[in-house]
Amino acid sequence: MKIKEVICALERFAPLPLQEDWDNAGLQLGLTETEASGALLCLDVNERIVDEAISKGCNLIVSHHPLLFRGLKTISDADYVQRTVMKAIRAGIAVVSMHTNMDNARGGVNFKMAEKMGLADVEFFAPKGGGADAGSGVIGSLPQAVAADDFVIGVKKQFDVECAMCNELLRRPIRRVAICGGAGDFLLGEAIKAGADAFVTGEMHYHVYFGHEQEIQICVIGHYQSEQYTNEIFKSIIGEACPDLPLFLAETNTNPIIYL
Repeated sequence: MKIKEVICALERFAPLPLQEDWDNAGLQLGLTETEASGALLCLDVNERIVDEAISKGCNLIVSHHPLLFRGLKTISDADYVQRTVMKAIRAGIAVVSMHTNMDNARGGVNFKMAEKMGLADVEFFAPKGGGADAGSGVIGSLPQAVAADDFVIGVKKQFDVECAMCNELLRRPIRRVAICGGAGDFLLGEAIKAGADAFVTGEMHYHVYFGHEQEIQICVIGHYQSEQYTNEIFKSIIGEACPDLPLFLAETNTNPIIYL
């Protein structure tokens, strides 16, 4: 099983044209004609992730967030990105990232979040143009309506978060839930138009919280926390296409934010 076959399986599920214009999904570094020895599946790529890949005998890292967003003018030890590139190349490890194309794909990041929350009838509420079966956010229904405080407690438990940032608690039951993993405040207006009682995302700017009291329940759980299960999607895709390839969910927590 060559590394390029693993990449092809991922791109069939989440084609690169689905990524946003500013993104840099796809192959980050490495040789794709090499036989794959194993794949480490993760959210972010840093030096500790490369060390984990080495320890597990993997010559492929599949991440959600790209290691390279912009071109490198130098490759030295000046920052963690350059050091990670050097370490991966020295170890013969390829890195591929499925970012906003995986966010926007059917069955991608937002669908995985909806699955973890137990939502039914999940569909895109902000579809992409061009007739593609893709979108920036999804909406679905809880099995039964719940009070706002119970909803927030449930989300915290489902995503193992220490705290959630919310606006004023809604004084009506919550049934319809809109979701956007990562930074999703650009979709809040669309979620309201779609009839959502609540909007769950990873991060939002301060001023976006204003003016929606008793209109929609905002529940912000952290960027890393919202997308932490993306590696499970990778495992399902690769496992089906390459059943003999050893796959490992990363044990390294790469969240740079701590809660004190």
